[in-house]
Amino acid sequence: MNNRMTLYRKQLIAAGIAGLLAIGTPATGLAQLSGKSEPTLSKAELEELQKKVEASPDSLNYHKEYIKAMGIKNPDLVAQYEQWMKKFPRNGNIPFALGSNLADHESPEAKPWLLKAVERNPRLAEAYMDLSIDAERWGDQAASREYMGKANAAEPSNPSYAFYYAMDFEHVDPAKWRTMLYDLAKRFPDHERGAQGLYWLAARSTDPKEKVTVYEKLRQLYPPQKFNWSNSGMSGLFDIYLESDPQKARALAQSMGNSSGWPSKDTLALNIQNVRKLMAEQKFAEASVLLNTVRLPRYSGSIELVALLKAEAAAGLGNPAMAYDSLVALHAKKPSDALYTALKKYGGKIGKGNPQIDNDTWSLREKASAPAPAFNLGLYTSDGTASLEDYKGKVVLLTFWFPGCGPCRGEFPHFENVLKKFKGQDVVYLAVNGVPEQDDYVLPFLKGTKYTFTPLRATGEWAEKTYKVRGFPTNFIIDKQGRIIFSNFMIHSTELERMLELMLGSVLAKS
Repeated sequence: MNNRMTLYRKQLIAAGIAGLLAIGTPATGLAQLSGKSEPTLSKAELEELQKKVEASPDSLNYHKEYIKAMGIKNPDLVAQYEQWMKKFPRNGNIPFALGSNLADHESPEAKPWLLKAVERNPRLAEAYMDLSIDAERWGDQAASREYMGKANAAEPSNPSYAFYYAMDFEHVDPAKWRTMLYDLAKRFPDHERGAQGLYWLAARSTDPKEKVTVYEKLRQLYPPQKFNWSNSGMSGLFDIYLESDPQKARALAQSMGNSSGWPSKDTLALNIQNVRKLMAEQKFAEASVLLNTVRLPRYSGSIELVALLKAEAAAGLGNPAMAYDSLVALHAKKPSDALYTALKKYGGKIGKGNPQIDNDTWSLREKASAPAPAFNLGLYTSDGTASLEDYKGKVVLLTFWFPGCGPCRGEFPHFENVLKKFKGQDVVYLAVNGVPEQDDYVLPFLKGTKYTFTPLRATGEWAEKTYKVRGFPTNFIIDKQGRIIFSNFMIHSTELERMLELMLGSVLAKS
C-alpha cells in the first residue's frame, strides 16, 4: 500500500476492529511490494544520506529519506539497517524507522523490526501502535489490545492512544468500552478524539434511547462547528429526529448553519413535517405533490422513511397498488421488516398475500440479476483450487477483501453473526484476497479470528476486471443458479445484520 494508506489506517483502526462507515479501500493503485527495488539516487547522494543518518540516528526524517531513496524492498536496505543495529546497539529508532516504514506498506515483514524497537525502547508508543495494527492483520486481537494498552501506558496523555485502546474493548467487554469512552471525553474535553469516542459510542449503540442521549451529549460537549466528529455525528442525530420529531430535526439543521448539506436537511425536515401534517388532515394529494419534490442523496439514511410516506400518501388517495409497487421495488434491493410490514398492509388491500409479495419481489430481483463471472481461484488452505461451478446449488456470500483493510475486517464479525443463523444450510462463505503481497497474513488471520470463510487467492486487477471491484470490501450474494442477486452492499453495523439475514434467507428459500 502507498503511504497515504498509513494515515487512513491509523484513523480507522477502530473501524477495523468493529466495523465502520460505508467507506472502502481502493482496489487499484496499491503499491506493489513484491520484487526487488532499486535506489532512486546516485551512489554519492546515498552516501550523503547515510552520513546524515549516522550523525543523527534519532532523526526519523533522515531515516525516511534514506529508506525512500533505497527502496523499501531493496535487500541492501535491510543489510544497512542490520549494520546500524550493531553500530547503535541501544537505539530504538534504528529498528523502528525500518519497521514503521514496512508497517506503512502493511508488510508482514514489519513485525520483527518493531519488536526490536520496543525491546530497545519500551516507551516507544508509536511502535506499539504499529504492532497493534499489525496484530489485527495477523488475526491476533488479544495481542492487538495488549500492544495498544502499552502504547497508552507509554503516553497516557496522548488522546489518540487512549481512544484506540478504548475501542479495542467494544466486543470483548462492552461495559468497559462505554466507561472508557466516557472517561476519554472527560479527560480530553478539547480534543477531537474525545468527540470521536462519543461519536462511535452513539453510532454503534443498538439502543435508540442511548443513541439520542450520546449524540446529544456529543453536541453539548463538543460544538459541531469546532469538532469534525461532532459535526459528523449530527447527521445521525438528524436522521433519528427526522423520524420521531421533524421539528427537532429542523432546529438541529438550522443550528448547523450553512455548512455542507445542512440547508437541504432543513428543507427535508420542513417537508416531512408538512407532509405529516397534511396526511393527518387527510390531504393526501397535497402530501403526495410535496413528497415528489423531495430529493435525497444516494446514501441518505432517510430513503426508506420517504418511501414509506409516499406509499402512505398513495394509499390515502385510494391507490394501494401504487403504494405496493413502489415499496416492492425498494424491498427487492434492500429488504427490511418495515418494508415487508407495509407491503402486507397494502398488498392485502389488492388481494396479495405473502406468497404473492415474495413472488413479486423475486420477479424484480431476477430481472436485475446477472450471471456471476466464472472463476477458478487458488485456495490458501491447500494446493487446490475452487471454482464457482463447485458451489452450484448453494447460495454464495462472496466478499473481496485484504488483511490490511480495516472496513473489511470490520464487516467479518457481522457476517459471522448472520451466518450462525444459517448453520447447516446451503450457504457458502468465500473471501477473495485481492492483495497477494499480504498472503502471509491470510491463514494466521483466519486461525486467530476463527472466522468461517474459505479464503481464495486473486489480485486487485483480476477482481476489478472480472467482478468490477473498485474498492475493498465489495460484496455479492450469488444464488443457487449462479446469478448475482445482491451486490454493492456493506454490513458495517448491527442494524444492517438484519438486512443481510433477510437477503440470505430469501435467496435460500428460492429453489
